[in-house]
Amino acid sequence: MTRAVLRLKRGREARARSHPWIFKGDVADVTDVAPGSAVAVVDAAGRFVGRGFYNPRPALCCRLLTWADEPLDEAFFRRRLGEALALRARGPAGLPPLGRLVWSEADGLPGLVVDRYGPALVVQCLTLGMARCRPLVLDGLAALTDGLPAFAHDEAAPARLEGFEPAHGWARGAGPASVEVEEDGVRFRVTLGAGHKTGLYLDQRENRARAGGLAAGRDVLDAFCYAGGFACHALAGGARRAVLLESSPEALAAARANLALNGVAARAEVVAANVFDELRRLERAGARFGLCVLDPPPFARSRSALEAALRGYKEINLRAMRLLAPGGHLLTFSCSYHVSEALFEEVCREAAADAGVRLRLLAPLGQASDHPVLLTVPETRYLKGLHLEAV
Repeated sequence: MTRAVLRLKRGREARARSHPWIFKGDVADVTDVAPGSAVAVVDAAGRFVGRGFYNPRPALCCRLLTWADEPLDEAFFRRRLGEALALRARGPAGLPPLGRLVWSEADGLPGLVVDRYGPALVVQCLTLGMARCRPLVLDGLAALTDGLPAFAHDEAAPARLEGFEPAHGWARGAGPASVEVEEDGVRFRVTLGAGHKTGLYLDQRENRARAGGLAAGRDVLDAFCYAGGFACHALAGGARRAVLLESSPEALAAARANLALNGVAARAEVVAANVFDELRRLERAGARFGLCVLDPPPFARSRSALEAALRGYKEINLRAMRLLAPGGHLLTFSCSYHVSEALFEEVCREAAADAGVRLRLLAPLGQASDHPVLLTVPETRYLKGLHLEAV
């Protein structure tokens, strides 16, 4: 057991018993402890609350991994990783060949993301404490996945905030530079360690399948298309044609490659453009689509950016709503945590009123089921969306 102790201010223990985040403002005092090391968190009276990794550098200075008085050792990581993988292997097919295996706080391992892409794992450490425990994580994953090779792909921004050098490259074993994976009959080429997230936006997997089921015989608009995931599913599902909008050259290259991989490039138009500008141009041109998908990057990375983000969400949704053909469908999303489900729906409601269109709400949308949500940790629910139909 570690002798390092972090003492909470009086009254701060209630939240800490159900939520893993402790901020500097919650802390009364802490013993001298190396950044990234484990600390026992106690309340103002000295009663044990939990154990986590402490780092004095960021404002979010401690993340709890357990509320039991236990060491954060090899056995702990093996058990916690096993629980996360067992959650994903509940079906008859066992552990899926494509998907998220570990989702940070939602799996009791704050600062750790593990995704599987067929014959390889991608491991991402987002905190100094988790980066220091990478060997324990890799040992546990190797034992639980029959030795699948693991590629380290830490994000630069969190590493800079936490004060560690981001790892990039094969961390355990070795594998191919890229892999081809299949998602509900649609194939994608993933270059390990390249692009956003860990290679694909795996959180949109179920929503891409929904788009594929709506697309038959329709013209489709995939705005902020990234690697063309929604368009590929739509065209594989029988869409007449698809227009893909994206500004990133790297994403556009990936989209073209995935369209070709699925044999649907002839029915796709890939447009390198600012999506805001192109939506306005399409509206002026009188374009109409039977299915529109809006999957933008996070407009609000902080609470201070919320007001501008809401204006952006309203603008793109208003334009897309005016582009819908009668009976057309709109799948619209926000991955900005600071934009709540209720706030996003209100923005879309205002956009519809200003656009002069009537829309039926068919379903709320969210992240894939392998990105679980903890009720007491609302930050684990970040992706929200709406399936709307023009009436």
